[in-house]
Amino acid sequence: MRSALKTLYEVTGILGGIFMVLLLVFVLYSVGPGIGLWIEQTFGLPNPITYVARSADEFAGYAMLASAFLALASTFGRGEHIRVTLFVQRLQGTPRRLAEIWCLVLGSLLTGYLAWFSIKLCWLSYEINDVSTGLIVIPLWIPQVGMAVGAVVLCIAVVEQLVVVATGGPLMQEPSGEEAAHLER
Repeated sequence: MRSALKTLYEVTGILGGIFMVLLLVFVLYSVGPGIGLWIEQTFGLPNPITYVARSADEFAGYAMLASAFLALASTFGRGEHIRVTLFVQRLQGTPRRLAEIWCLVLGSLLTGYLAWFSIKLCWLSYEINDVSTGLIVIPLWIPQVGMAVGAVVLCIAVVEQLVVVATGGPLMQEPSGEEAAHLER
């Protein structure tokens, strides 16, 4: 079961990376109108890119949303999220385990609410046929699916870690020496 969940986290992390690359593509494409406008003014050539690229900013926003949410569970499982450990790291033994459990219970509640709200938002957008206001009309539930899936998978990851810690498994660890140095680069 845990290996299947780890695979799920990795798949959503890879999807998050793909959407990050798409974000880069859309941002670079949105620069196109500026270059195209210069060509149009300089050489008097028509620039169809100007009209299409106006919607690239909108698609960049959708890609940013998907990349951020889909990568959450993968980074959580690796201990790469920013965590406030000033208090917890000073504890040892049972007090440390209880503090971790408290933090994971709170995290489970918060990510559960985020997942519920994201699904509700996505479903409501689908029901009322809410669409974007850009040049290219897109049903808003489509980009919201990335947020909902990412929030649900993050909630699963936090609950899984809560079960592991509550049943006596290993505590959450910060990235160690070489991993921490790699993260800072």
